[in-house]
Formats: sequence, C-alpha cells, structure tokens
Amino acid sequence: MDALSDVLRVVGLTGAVFMDARFTAPWCVTGTIGRDRCKPYMATPAHVIGFHYILDGQCVTAVEGQEPCTLAAGDMVLYPRNEEHRIGSDVGLPLTDTADLVQSSDGVGVLRIDHGGGGAECRLICGFLGGDAQLEPLIATLPSVMKLTVRDTPGGEWISQSFRFGARQLSNADPGAAAIMSKMSELLFVEALRRYLATMPEERTGFLAGLRDPAIGKALALLHTQVAREWTAEDLAGAVNLSRSTFAERFTMLIGQPPMKYLTNWRMQVAAHKLREGRLTIGQIAFDIGYDSEAAFTRAFKRELGVPPATWRRQITSGAAAQ
Repeated sequence: MDALSDVLRVVGLTGAVFMDARFTAPWCVTGTIGRDRCKPYMATPAHVIGFHYILDGQCVTAVEGQEPCTLAAGDMVLYPRNEEHRIGSDVGLPLTDTADLVQSSDGVGVLRIDHGGGGAECRLICGFLGGDAQLEPLIATLPSVMKLTVRDTPGGEWISQSFRFGARQLSNADPGAAAIMSKMSELLFVEALRRYLATMPEERTGFLAGLRDPAIGKALALLHTQVAREWTAEDLAGAVNLSRSTFAERFTMLIGQPPMKYLTNWRMQVAAHKLREGRLTIGQIAFDIGYDSEAAFTRAFKRELGVPPATWRRQITSGAAAQ
C-alpha cells in the first residue's frame, strides 16, 4: 500500500496554471496567491500551494527569514503554505507587487506579465495547487520553499518537454494547454513530496515522518480512506501487524497524538470540508464519517471546533459571501 498516494486521493488536490510571465534583469517582484484567484478553476480551496516553473533563464527566490534559493531553467519551486515570497534576478532589489504588473488574459484565462530592465531574460509559468482542509497535516511540516529539479526526476526529460509544449500552447491561447500543465504540476508536487520524504532525517517526527514509516503510514492510509469505519487501536495494530502497545507508542511518538485522537481530528476535518461544500445535511455528514447519530456528531464537533456544525456552516457561508 502506498500511504502517500492514498492520502493524496482524499485531499482534493487540484492544479492550475494562471500566468505566463516574462522578466528581464534587473527585476524583483513579490506576491502570494489569494484564494479568490482559484475561483475560475475550482471551488475556493481551504489551502493553496503556489509554484513557479522556470522555462528559460535563471532567478532567485526567498521567503522572509529564509536563505535565498537559486533557480534555473527546468526547476520548479513550490511554496507549500503560500507564504509571500520574493523572486527576481536579485532578491535584494526594490520590490514590485505582481498585482501591479498583470496584463489582460485576452479572454483565455491565462494572465501575463512582461516586466524588467531589458537585460537577461527569465520566463516563468506560475500556478497553484488547491486542496481541502485535509491537506493541512501534509503541508504543515514542509519547508517554506521546496525546489525540484525536474530533469533529475523519473521521466524528467519528458516532463520538461511537456511543460515547454504546454507553455507554447498557452502563448497561442490554446485552452487545452492549461489542463495539460495543471496535471503536470500535480505530478511534480507528488514527486517533490516523495523526494522530501526520502531525505528527511531519521529522527524527524510529524505527519510526514508517519507516512514514511511502513506500519504507521499504512495505518494513516487506512484511517484516511476508511474514515467511517469503527476503528479501535487494536484493529489498526492488527492491520499493520504490530501489538497494540507497540503500535500506539510508535503512532503517538511519530504523529504527536494517540491514534484514536488523530481519528477524531481527521473526522472533524472531513466534516468541515463537507459542511463547507453545503451539499449534505448534518445527519448525512455524521453518518459519512462514522457517527451513529447527528447528536453524537454535534457533540464531538462542538468539543473539537468550539461551535456546533450548524453554527460553523452558517459562519463559513456568511464569511464566504462577504468576500
């Protein structure tokens, strides 16, 4: 069982490319991706992961308080928590907000930027990956900036050529190109996660460390994909071929909380997503995540999130309407 793939299947991860940018040195811009930017491509996500793919040239990027990261053609840089970042020929130059540089999309949905001092050229494809609230434990322990050199990945040459093909089609206003590149960005995010997992120090703890552990990773996948099942610690321990005590101790050490507490938190995250979507009644949601009654679910939800699910849904709905 591939625990990472199983978890990714239930977080609603969707990619989109929204900008084709050309810069010439000297240049330095800053920005982040507002969740409203996602509306033309998907329902407003709970979490946004920004990214740039470098088509030509080179540049440098940095998040406040972090060392700059140098990028060259064929590199992809991801910002897992969508923090405001600088990117330019030199991140020490005066900043320009990307919102002030965006040009018309000419009706095809892809925005454009052409900016800089006329020197060495750097061309970027900018996009994002959006996901449900269930994405939170996955991205919480990732670094602020993740660099992936695509040519070093399996099939890297093919992927690079596909990105270049998609970029040319974007320039030609081909509406199918954005779909191609969004799928490529999802693939590359998964590859970046896999590489990060492979290089994490052995002593690291947290959700990603749990995914890397064969037994705990399998248990996490079971909890995420069978959220409504009446799990016990004994059931999970048996499913991963460990004694109950060994399983509970290892799970708690890596994840930071006991397995049943984690299951409750996960159920509440799934419930919050379903409440936000607004398609199901509270009773249906309660059944879908493993509660025998709406009353039992309401008590658990209020205990974990502070308000009953009906109140939470009204607050989220009114907040979204006000944006």
